[in-house]
Amino acid sequence: MVGLGLRREMLDELIVDVPTHIEFMEVAPENWLNLGGRYAKQFKTLTDANNFICHGLSLSIGSAEPLDIAFVKSLKAFFTEHNIKLFSEHLSYCSGKGHMYDLMPIPFTDDAVEHVVGRIKQVQDILECQIAIENVSYYGAPGQQLSEIEFTTRILEQADCKLLLDVNNIYVNSINHGYDANEFLTALPTKRIAYGHIAGHYNEADDLIIDTHGADVIEPVWQLLDTAYRVHGVFPTLLERDFNIPSIHVLTQELERIKQLQLKYQSSDLAQNLA
Repeated sequence: MVGLGLRREMLDELIVDVPTHIEFMEVAPENWLNLGGRYAKQFKTLTDANNFICHGLSLSIGSAEPLDIAFVKSLKAFFTEHNIKLFSEHLSYCSGKGHMYDLMPIPFTDDAVEHVVGRIKQVQDILECQIAIENVSYYGAPGQQLSEIEFTTRILEQADCKLLLDVNNIYVNSINHGYDANEFLTALPTKRIAYGHIAGHYNEADDLIIDTHGADVIEPVWQLLDTAYRVHGVFPTLLERDFNIPSIHVLTQELERIKQLQLKYQSSDLAQNLA
């Protein structure tokens, strides 16, 4: 399956016609929870007719502050109303004594693993379902005791949650922190992958990439997605585009490339099964 992150700028086009390339859509629930009027009606029209998942921005799973229980319960009601198939969040935090409008890195430590695992389990208990946690881009690793892959896999296993595999984030981090993207990708647990993200970014310098979701996907990231399908099998994959958003017609060209990569490995699997 191939998906697209829904942004309000896309509503007028999609309410008229959803291209066949778009097999599911993803929204940040915080952007739609309290909407009324025309936006709310258009959104309900789309969720009634299409597959939707949610990707949160403010759960703040790594924060030291208490979990916002009321917010999680509001998410549960929203998911029921709109038949949301899956909820994912970032392996990061965005709140302390106040709310920050950025996703901050969680220290790669044993204590942080224990803390995050407990909070994920609490969220899953309230929602009564597994959630998916995204490997995030980060620009510093304060107090690091564990590698990123150790930290990520331990949380996935101990919390018994799913993985949102962001291919672009692996590429960004591999450049910014000097590790092998293919090794990191291969080490992720296949059984935990719920779906994937692919996106564009901004090159600040040769050794610094900023994850912006504001540009076309570059060739090395496409190659990494190809590797992901070869190593882990085909999984639903969504294109993120948050800024400099072109027309749906232009976006479908990248959606088509995702589909062709998926067909490449689905066809290979079929041929192998028939052999």
